[in-house]
Order: sequence, then C-alpha cells, then structure tokens
Amino acid sequence: MTMLCVKAARLLTSKPFPFAFSSHNHKLRPFFFSFKQPYSASSKSQIKMSSSTPSQIVEHIVLFKVKENTDPTKVNTMINSLNRLVSLDSVLHLNAGALYRIRSSPIPFTHMLHSRYSSKENLSAYAVHPRHVSVVKESVQPICDDVMAVDWVTDDLNSGDSLVPPPGSAISLSFLKLKEGLGDEVKDEILGLIKGITGRYGGIHQISSGENFSARAKGYLIASLAVFSRIE
Repeated sequence: MTMLCVKAARLLTSKPFPFAFSSHNHKLRPFFFSFKQPYSASSKSQIKMSSSTPSQIVEHIVLFKVKENTDPTKVNTMINSLNRLVSLDSVLHLNAGALYRIRSSPIPFTHMLHSRYSSKENLSAYAVHPRHVSVVKESVQPICDDVMAVDWVTDDLNSGDSLVPPPGSAISLSFLKLKEGLGDEVKDEILGLIKGITGRYGGIHQISSGENFSARAKGYLIASLAVFSRIE
C-alpha cells in the first residue's frame, strides 16, 4: 500500500479515503473502518457460501453517520435489523456493525455494512426488497445524518475463497478519487497496483478491488477491500 500511495500521489485529488474495519497495520493507509468478528449474521451466510465462489462478485459497502447522542438502543436496533437482511435470497454475504478506526475521511462515519452478490441484478433486487426498504425507513433514516454507498464488481476472489470473512478477521477499505482528465490507463494502473498487494503482505487473507458504479459514492471512483486474518 505504501508503493500505491507514492505511485498514485500525483494522480489523486485527495488522500486515499481509509477506514479501518479492524486493523492495526500502520503500513496501510486506506479509508479505514473496523468490525470485530464473530457476528450473529454469519451462520446463514456460511450456509449460502458452501458452493464455489462465482467468477465475479458485486461488493456493496454502505457507511452510516449516526447522529450524536442517539439512544444506543436505537443504534443496536439498526445494526440488528440490517444483519437480519442476510436471509434475503439475493444476498450471498452481509454483515453490519460499528467502525473500528477511520483515517482521512471528510465525514466522521460511525458504522458500516458490507454485503456481496452474484450480480448487479441481485444487488438491485436487495435494494428494492420490502424488508430492506422497511429497515432503511424505520431504523436507518431516523438516526443517521449521512449515508454513503460504494459498489464495484470484482473478479479478484479465487474459486476456493469463502465469501464470508472468517470469525475474528478484520477488513481494511480504501476509496480514491482521480484528478480530472486522467483516463482509463491511469485507473487500470492503480487497480493493478492494488491487486499486487496480496503477495507483498503475508497477513492479507483476501483482496478485492474495482471501479465504483454507485451514484451515492460522493465522487470516489476506485475502491479496494482487504481481509486480514485478525485485527493485529
């Protein structure tokens, strides 16, 4: 990731947008958020992932900024309601929870949802499903100041990889913007650098990257997600 930041520094409109989903690895500088496993929604998702990994996966990330002084009971209700959506037929994997750490974010997000789908059509089916719409209306909108969504298609996952991050694992996310006027060649170069990270850091269990297609990504074009075996 250090190589990526140095190589791409002149190409970005801002610093990479890192979240820490549970990592103390200071060599990485992504838009960082954390999420501690195990989690209650995993059992249904594990059953769904018993078959081989599809050739392409759609990654869906949603970041939530919960209003200050919100009743913790309402926050727990939001998270539990989101996690129960893993039972929907179109969902391969879903998990939601509080962020562990954030770096370089212009918005102080507090919580995150990560889910995976076998196609854009299945993601669209999830988005309009009555249960999902109800959770957003009743549990998310009343307590959140801001929401951001990033979606991308990845073919980085190997056929033997599980689409469910192992219990106790950590996820690191990075979102990047390119300067105006830079074409697909630069974008492809950056994505290639991201894909090459796996072999450089032994602690990375899985990496996924791609070009955002969500209209709610606040201008971020490139996204990457790295799964570590544990928070350390």
